[in-house]
Amino acid sequence: MSKTESITDMWSIEDAHFEDGIQLICGVDEAGRGPLAGPVCAAAVILPPHLEIPGLNDSKKLTDKRRRELFPIIKEQAVAYGIGLATHEEIDEINILQATYLAMERAIAQLRIVPELALIDGNRARDLGVPVQTVVKGDSLSASIAAASVLAKVTRDDLMLEAAVTYPGYGFEIHKGYGTKAHYAALTELGPCAIHRRTFLKKFYGDK
Repeated sequence: MSKTESITDMWSIEDAHFEDGIQLICGVDEAGRGPLAGPVCAAAVILPPHLEIPGLNDSKKLTDKRRRELFPIIKEQAVAYGIGLATHEEIDEINILQATYLAMERAIAQLRIVPELALIDGNRARDLGVPVQTVVKGDSLSASIAAASVLAKVTRDDLMLEAAVTYPGYGFEIHKGYGTKAHYAALTELGPCAIHRRTFLKKFYGDK
C-alpha cells in the first residue's frame, strides 16, 4: 500500500459522512481499560478534513517515542480536542465499561465545538450526548480515532509515570498498571496501593 493510499484509507469513514454534509466529526478512543490500577482515559479529536499527519495510526502500533512526537502535533493541528478521565474509584463503583463511557462523555464535553457525529472505536457505545457511530478497529481505520488514541494513551501513560513517583515499588513506570508478572509480584509483597482497582483484584486476593 502506498503512502497516498494509506492516507486515503484513513479518511474513508469520515469521507462517507462528509459526502452526506456532516463536517464536524470527532474521533473518540480510550486507553486503560485493562490495567489493575489508575484511571481510564478517553480523548475526542476533531481534525481538519484530510489533514495529513505522517505516521498517524493506532497508538498501540506506535512506539512511545513516536506517540510523544505526534502528541503535540495533533493538539496543535486539531480543530478541537478534549480529554476525559474516569477514576479508579468510579471504575470500582460503576464497572469499567460504564466508566469508559463516562470518560468518553467527559472528553466530548471538553471540545470547544459540539461535533455533529462521534466515531467511537469498538462495537458498542451508549448515548454520549451526540450522534454516535461505532467502528470496529477504528483506531486503524479512521484518522480521527487514531488521533484520539494517541492523545488518550500518552495522557494516561504520563499519569502512571506520576503515580510511579507517588507509589514506588509497583513498577507503574514500566507496565503502566497492567497485570504483568512483576506487577502481581509487587502486589504480593506490598498489597494494593490507593489507586488500584479493587474490583480488578478480587480473584487475585480470593475475593477478599
